[in-house]
Amino acid sequence: MVNEIFKDTQGKMSKVIEHYRNEVASIRTGRANPGLVDSIKVDYYGSISPLKNIAQISTPEAQVIIIQPFDPSSLDLITKAITSSDLGFTPNNDGQIVRINIPPLTEDRRKEYVKLAHNMIEDGRVAIRNARREANDSLKRLNKEHELSDDNLKRAMDDVQEMTDKNIKQLNLILENKEKEILH
Repeated sequence: MVNEIFKDTQGKMSKVIEHYRNEVASIRTGRANPGLVDSIKVDYYGSISPLKNIAQISTPEAQVIIIQPFDPSSLDLITKAITSSDLGFTPNNDGQIVRINIPPLTEDRRKEYVKLAHNMIEDGRVAIRNARREANDSLKRLNKEHELSDDNLKRAMDDVQEMTDKNIKQLNLILENKEKEILH
């Protein structure tokens, strides 16, 4: 039962890490990065699809993103979705591909993005702590039902705390790397 709680908790924490890694990757750094646009939702003939599912996204230059749709008739839909997203990009549609020029970031904008990354990662830390709390509550319930001794409860809670610390350290590393990327 304790191992199931550990497995479940680690699974939840891993999902949190992955989610916030993707969230932070979507923050602009002044460089072209497919992650900036791949999650834009496109109304593709009645169904909403992420851009990465209907087009190939590449970055041939540091300041340019090229989007080549698998279906050329979807060019206008892609252009419209990019324009209506709140990313502030102006797509250029040449009839075969969509080209996005990434403007350089101002110092104020960089600081704003660092702050945004901090807020995202703090939300991740809270989610990890919530997973820890749920695990500890489950362990205490087992202890109360006399399925887990006090010593084993203490040991198991220490293991959950260790797992929490390790995952929060991972989030902090993601933040640190993104900060360097934004500021340099």
